[in-house]
Amino acid sequence: MTTQPTTVLDAFAEHLRALELPLPVDGADRARAEVSAALSQLGDHVIPRLESLDAPLLAVIGGSTGAGKSTLVNALVGEVVSRSGAIRPTTRRPVLLHHRDDEPWFTGTRILPGLARVHAGSGPGAAGERTNPAGAVPAAAGEDPEAPHAGDTTGDIDPATSLELHAESRIPPGLALLDAPDIDSVAAGNRDLSRQLLRAADLWLFVTTANRYADAVPWEVLRTAAERDVTVDVVMNRIPQGAGISEELADDLRGMLERNGIEVARLFLVPETELDESGMLPPTAVAELQEHLTRLAADAEARGRIARRTLAGAVTALAGSTRQIAEHASAQQAERERLRQEATEAFTGSRERIDEALGDGSLLRGEVLARWQDVVGTGEMIRGLESFVARVRDRVGLAVSGKPAPSVAAEQALGTGLVHVVVDETARGAERAEAAWRATASGRSLAEGQDLSRIPEGYREEVAAGIRAWQGDVLDLVREEGSDRRTKARVLSLGVNVVGVALMVVVFASTAFIPTGLEVGAGAATAVVGQKLLETVFGDEAVRRMARVARERLTARLDALVAERSTPFLERLDDLGRTGSEQQLESDAAALEQLAREIREAA
Repeated sequence: MTTQPTTVLDAFAEHLRALELPLPVDGADRARAEVSAALSQLGDHVIPRLESLDAPLLAVIGGSTGAGKSTLVNALVGEVVSRSGAIRPTTRRPVLLHHRDDEPWFTGTRILPGLARVHAGSGPGAAGERTNPAGAVPAAAGEDPEAPHAGDTTGDIDPATSLELHAESRIPPGLALLDAPDIDSVAAGNRDLSRQLLRAADLWLFVTTANRYADAVPWEVLRTAAERDVTVDVVMNRIPQGAGISEELADDLRGMLERNGIEVARLFLVPETELDESGMLPPTAVAELQEHLTRLAADAEARGRIARRTLAGAVTALAGSTRQIAEHASAQQAERERLRQEATEAFTGSRERIDEALGDGSLLRGEVLARWQDVVGTGEMIRGLESFVARVRDRVGLAVSGKPAPSVAAEQALGTGLVHVVVDETARGAERAEAAWRATASGRSLAEGQDLSRIPEGYREEVAAGIRAWQGDVLDLVREEGSDRRTKARVLSLGVNVVGVALMVVVFASTAFIPTGLEVGAGAATAVVGQKLLETVFGDEAVRRMARVARERLTARLDALVAERSTPFLERLDDLGRTGSEQQLESDAAALEQLAREIREAA
C-alpha cells in the first residue's frame, strides 16, 4: 500500500475524538451518533482487521427477535451454548464461539475492546445459566415466541458490557461465530450493541423466519450491509413443511433482495423442525450451513477475500460518513459564528450609542454645563487673549475655601456622566444580546441557567476607574505639552485641571457636536470658550494634536470597557471547545477512500 494505513486511521480517530458538536442545530444528534459509530467501527473492526488480515474470520449472527439465532448457534456447535427463550430480550450477553487454537485472537482487546471478556462457565449468564431481571414474566402458554415484545417487561435493562467466550472443537479453526442481541430488541442498549457487533463483522449471517422476513427492521440493516459492501449470508428459519413452500418463499425473498439492491452470497433454508428435549435442532437441519462454514474456514484465500472486501467497504462507508460529519461540523461552526455575531453586534451597537452620546452634546448639559460655566463663565465675547486668560484666572481664584475647585467639580461631573452612559448602554447591549440568543435553540442552550444580561459585580467601579484613568491621560497630555517655559507658565497660571477640563470638553464637542436648542447652544458656546482657551495656551496645531491623542485614548478605553461587558457571552462560546475543521475531515475522507482502493487492489 502506498499510504501508511495505521497512520491514516489513527489520525482520523484522533480528529473524531477531538470533534465537538455541542450545539443543538438540526441533525446534531445524528452527527454525534455518526461520530460514535465511526469510532466504534475503527476500534472494533477496521484497525484490528487491517493490522491482522490473517486473523480468524468473524461471522456475526444477527436477526430479529425470536428468529432462532441462539437455537441455530447451538445446532452448529452441537450443544447448548447460547440460551434462548420466550422472555424478551432473549439474548442478553453476546456469545463468541471459536476454536481453541484461535483463542489468543479473542481473549485480548484486539476486537471489541469496550467489552469485557467472560469465559464460558464464569459469571452470571454463562452457558447453561440464565439470569432473568427482576420482574421478568415468562411467556404465557401458547404465546408466540416470535412476537417482538412477548412477555417483555425489560425495555429499560442495561445493555451487556461483556463478551462471553466459548472455545469449541466443533468450530473449525479460522472462523469464529458471534451470537448478537436482537436488532429490534425492546431494550435500546441491546439494539445499539447489536449494530455495534454487526459493524465488527467480517461476514454477516443474517437470520430471519418465514413469517417475518418482510419486516422493516431487518431490511434496514440489510440495506446498511449493501451500502458497506459487507458479505452477507441469509438464513430463513422455520419454513413450514409442505410441497413447494420452501421454493416459493426463497424465490420471494430473493426477489425482495434484488429489488432492494442487496447482494447476498448464500441463502440457507431451515425447515420448521421439532426441537428435542434439550431444545436442540437435529444436525440435518443445519447440515448445509455447517458444511458451508467448514469449507470457508478451510479456504484461507476465500476468507481473505471476504475480510478484505468487508474491510474495504467499511473504510469506504467511513469516508462517506466522514463527509456527512464534516457538513455537521461546518453547520456547528456557522452557528457559533452566528451567535458570536449576534453578541458582537449587540455590543457594537452599544459602543456606537456611547459615541453618539459623546458627540450629540448631551454630556455638556446639566451638571457638566453648570460646573464648566463655573470655571469660564458664558455670554462674554473674547476681546483679547491675554485679558481672556486673566479673566479665567480670576474666576479660578474665586473658588470658595473648603469646596472643590470648579475645575475639579467639572472634571468629576464629566466623569460621572460618562460612567452612566457606558454602564447604561452596555446593559442595554447585554439585554439585546441575551434576547437574540434566547430566540434560538442554540442560543438558549448557552444562556440556560445564566443571567448574562446582569451587570457584573464591580463593573460600574471598573468603568469609573477606566474613565478616571483617561482623565489622568488628559492631564498628562497637558503637562507634556506645557513642558517648555513659556507654555508652562500659562498652564500653571490657569491650573493643570482647568486646562485639562477644557481639553476634555473639546474632545467631547469635536467628536460630532451639532448644537440643537438653547441648552445645547450654551454648551456649544462653552466648548468654543474651551477651544479658545487651549489655543491661547498652546496654539492651534498643538490643540488639534492633543485633542486627537486624547480622543484616541478615550476610544481605546471605551472599547476595552465595552469588550469586557461582552466577555460573559463570548466565554460561553469559547467554553464549547473547538469544533473541528471541515477541511481536515474532508482530507480524512479522501485518505480513507484512497485506503479503501488500496485494500481492494491488494485483494
